[in-house]
Amino acid sequence: MRPITLTSRSASTSVRQQVSVLAVPSQFTIATTANRFCSRKRNVAVRATTRVHATAAPQKSQGQQKISAEDAKELYRDMVLGREFEEMCAQMYYRGKMFGFVHLYSGQEAVSTGVIKACLRKDDYVSSTYRDHVHALSKGVSARKVMAELFGKKTGVCRGQGGSMHMFDKEHGLLGGYAFIGEGIPVGLGAAFSCAYRRRVLGEEDCDSVAVNFFGDGTCNVGQFYESLNMASLYKLPCIFVVENNKWAIGMSHSRATGSSYGDSEPHIYKKGNAFGMPGVHVDGMDVLKVREVAMEAIARARRGEGPTLIECETYRFRGHSLADPDELRSKEEKEHYQKRDPIPRMKDYLLKNGIATEEEIKEIEKEVLAEVDDAVEFADESPKPDMSQLLENVFTDPKGFGIAPDGRYRYEHPGFTSGTADIS
Repeated sequence: MRPITLTSRSASTSVRQQVSVLAVPSQFTIATTANRFCSRKRNVAVRATTRVHATAAPQKSQGQQKISAEDAKELYRDMVLGREFEEMCAQMYYRGKMFGFVHLYSGQEAVSTGVIKACLRKDDYVSSTYRDHVHALSKGVSARKVMAELFGKKTGVCRGQGGSMHMFDKEHGLLGGYAFIGEGIPVGLGAAFSCAYRRRVLGEEDCDSVAVNFFGDGTCNVGQFYESLNMASLYKLPCIFVVENNKWAIGMSHSRATGSSYGDSEPHIYKKGNAFGMPGVHVDGMDVLKVREVAMEAIARARRGEGPTLIECETYRFRGHSLADPDELRSKEEKEHYQKRDPIPRMKDYLLKNGIATEEEIKEIEKEVLAEVDDAVEFADESPKPDMSQLLENVFTDPKGFGIAPDGRYRYEHPGFTSGTADIS
């Protein structure tokens, strides 16, 4: 097989490096003197996996996690913002302000907040799913921009061209939402590869950014999941795989869709990390502090160059798969069980019992959030629709010769072609 030639430059020298893709993963290497891009010491990662598995099951908080009052209140605020934003989305959808499929995140806020607000920086990356509104908010995208995008307005984060399932913001490292399951994982993996390459090959020592990939339990049955775990482990990439296991892949329960390990009563996704030599952790995804603690360790490992982590967050969505789903398949008992574990009241109790915030302070936080969401709706409603000139943006690398005719019809301006091809008026 012909090697792929990669060229890198450091401050002192220019180095040409050859990459040979071999059949046996343990022999995969980038031919640098220090062999720093791909480690062969797989046993280190395996031992770490075994250790994490032994302590990864959800446990009662032992009060060992340290968190400042400011950070604790920020976690609460971020979850409330996510919940109120999504509930407002439901109202706007039924009023005809939004179109297409809209998938809400209500109930799963502890995962987005616990991971993204743990210690991610602006230069870190997040790849999302079709349930991406709250991930965008947690990463720092303004409520105004997200709501305007949902309204299909020009002021949206994607200028009205992405809609509910395709939030993207380069400024905040949001690599996009994806309508098909698993499609965002390779994109996040590529971002992690880029970070590792810049640091280990190009010599950018200050490049310690990480990439977090969010996806659901259903995604763990598709090829991209396994391929990406393999590559992340092979290269020891700074990548965190976060499974938002809400127990249902649309209308298929997790227990019916995924095989379980010998002796297990139900399937555990986190155990799949062991097959790829990476730590696998199971955490209560309805407890933001537990999610935060696990995420902080995984992110720290990635920044230290110790490779990827697979985190399975057991969570639950309080609404149907989308706003078009009547949600008739899940039992009343199951819904009530998880609603009693709502992460927002749990965090509120934590703030009150530990003297971090008073009832008045909490009410003020909630009041501010409601005002922010109302402002986002007003902003989106009053914003202009995209210009028709945007129609061909991001479609052709060179749009010369294509355009919108005065009669509002899309034309290919060529001497031998004069008739319109699509009525977009």
